[in-house]
Amino acid sequence: MCGRYVSVSSPSLLASHFGVEEVRTDDEEANYNVTPRTEVPIVAASRDVRALDRVRWGLVPFWAKEVAIGDKLINARAETVATKPAYRRAFERRRCIIPADGFYEWRVEEGVKARQPYFIRRADGEPLAFAGLWEAWYDPDAEDPPRLRSCAIVTTVANDDLTPLHHRMPVVLPASSWDAWLDPATRDADRMQQLLAPLPNGELAFHPVSRLVNKADNNGPELVAATQ
Repeated sequence: MCGRYVSVSSPSLLASHFGVEEVRTDDEEANYNVTPRTEVPIVAASRDVRALDRVRWGLVPFWAKEVAIGDKLINARAETVATKPAYRRAFERRRCIIPADGFYEWRVEEGVKARQPYFIRRADGEPLAFAGLWEAWYDPDAEDPPRLRSCAIVTTVANDDLTPLHHRMPVVLPASSWDAWLDPATRDADRMQQLLAPLPNGELAFHPVSRLVNKADNNGPELVAATQ
């Protein structure tokens, strides 16, 4: 799964990298320890333009009775995303890219009680394009409720490079897939499913980092610094 990641690229950098036509979010502070419930940047098609916006991490299905369900829906498995009720509608029509500058994974190491965290990034230093889903939710018990938008990261089996760390990894979309993934007019589930493959070996780099990342309140560049 992907439970923590890094988001430090500016909106202007993300807009340029992902071909965004409309930026709907102001500059935000760099976040080296993104946790569920955080407002995170996403790239999505909106009113026929590609937009950069911010939504809550932890998808709340449109049929949910309360927002707390989103705490359990931060990741969507690629194998069941087209059929699971929580994600089915979003997979059909509300796909997005969730930009990230890297993510964390933890490994059990021999002779060490606490798991060792690792920071994982693109080897070329470019932002990662996580395959994502987003949804809109309205509180059924509120009168004239505001719209809550939320998202989930799609995960798949880990490639050979990451298998020593974890058996799952986020789906990282290559640039050649961005247009198809973001096009809400594309309803071909089989075609979209084919995009949810592990990133080829050799495109990611990783190194061990401080266990400071284990505490959600810790946030700073020291979290991604190599410890060995």
